[in-house]
Amino acid sequence: MLKKVFIKTFGCQMNEYDSNRIYESVSKIGYKKTHNMDEANCYILNTCHIRDKAKEKVYHEIGRVKKNFKSKDKPIVIVAGCVAQAENNEMIKREPYIDIVIGPQAYHKINDSILNYSQKNEKNEETDFDSILKFSYFDKIKNENTKVSSFLTIQEGCDKFCKFCVVPYTRGPESSRSFYKILDEAKQLISNGSKEITLLGQNVNAYLYEKNGKEYRLSDLIMELDKFPELKRIRYTTSHPIDMTDDLIQCYAKSKKLVPFIHLPIQSGSDKILKLMNRNHTVEYYLSIYKKLKKINPEIEFSSDFIIAYPGETNKDFEDTIKLIKKLKFINSYSFIFSPRPGTAASNLNLIDKKLAKERLKIAQNELFLNQILKNKKSENKVINVLVENKMKNQEKFFGRAEHMTAVIFDGKKDIEGKIVPVLIENSNQNNLFGKLKINKSVIAA
Repeated sequence: MLKKVFIKTFGCQMNEYDSNRIYESVSKIGYKKTHNMDEANCYILNTCHIRDKAKEKVYHEIGRVKKNFKSKDKPIVIVAGCVAQAENNEMIKREPYIDIVIGPQAYHKINDSILNYSQKNEKNEETDFDSILKFSYFDKIKNENTKVSSFLTIQEGCDKFCKFCVVPYTRGPESSRSFYKILDEAKQLISNGSKEITLLGQNVNAYLYEKNGKEYRLSDLIMELDKFPELKRIRYTTSHPIDMTDDLIQCYAKSKKLVPFIHLPIQSGSDKILKLMNRNHTVEYYLSIYKKLKKINPEIEFSSDFIIAYPGETNKDFEDTIKLIKKLKFINSYSFIFSPRPGTAASNLNLIDKKLAKERLKIAQNELFLNQILKNKKSENKVINVLVENKMKNQEKFFGRAEHMTAVIFDGKKDIEGKIVPVLIENSNQNNLFGKLKINKSVIAA
């Protein structure tokens, strides 16, 4: 009998990509994807360890599942992802309702884990780091994703060991997929209907694959993807400043499809704090990358990440961060108060006063949000190119994105999904642009 699997996904784009690949994997052992948790025979929680109180959120979610299935047959309950990796067997000990714990580098074992539990009723955890086997396993499974804009993982793990970051401990060391297998999956996504591909990695611009004495980098992937006529846009995330090599920077001049937008986290505008974080670059180095890219194409826009109130941050350090925000005018950024992650080098540092930290975050976000609002305001009464991703539910409107990742909601017509169309922007707010299709008979790309 066909069984049903439900996956709830938290966190980054890579988790979203992983969840889709897990769906495709478990279909091989008779599990069909469902959007209704209440009818699931297998419930998978794909977790993220980046945000505050990530572990407690997992247990809260498991409690909700227990309540929902109180009067029904219990599903197989699996905790996957980075929290699973960090907590491993302790999760099963703390919460007996959990049956399987599996880390993000062990997803190639998920089918065997489910079958083993179904047959023997034995709980187990799989948290070994083996990204090569994982890559090889999923290379053999067809990617069925049919979205207009698709994610494609090319690299996992991190060797940077920023003192605040848990990724090296939950995703393992940097590991890159086969150049050729990535292109094979890209071809599959394009044949499925993808018009935009976002290349993913914890340090995506650290991608390095060697074969027969030749090295392949992110720049090589971009230029190869550039050759596919059906593909209209290329993105990548997330980057580290020290891996922004000249060959990658030159792609913004050479590639016709690489969008003029880059998410490049800096975390702080203070050299002192960057050193305390073990970021291994200075503000001046970051600015040198910014200047190189702007020289190649003045239309390139930046987004970034900021950790506010990192231990040791003085008023002067914080003021330096605000100066950087005002100077570079990031189009979009993520900002959070420092929150210690168990096991990281910064986990036992003395925290800055919570009230002061909140005040600083508010000031920083006000500046960041003002940049977003003003940038979006400048798009009003202009015609911009929008890749149409879908028709919005229960509305006669379409959703798409501008080159700079800004969400665009507009009045349109049928049969424009997957096309790049000109949209006249009439209004905007902090996060969205609103408009209408400019020329109904004209589309830039089919």
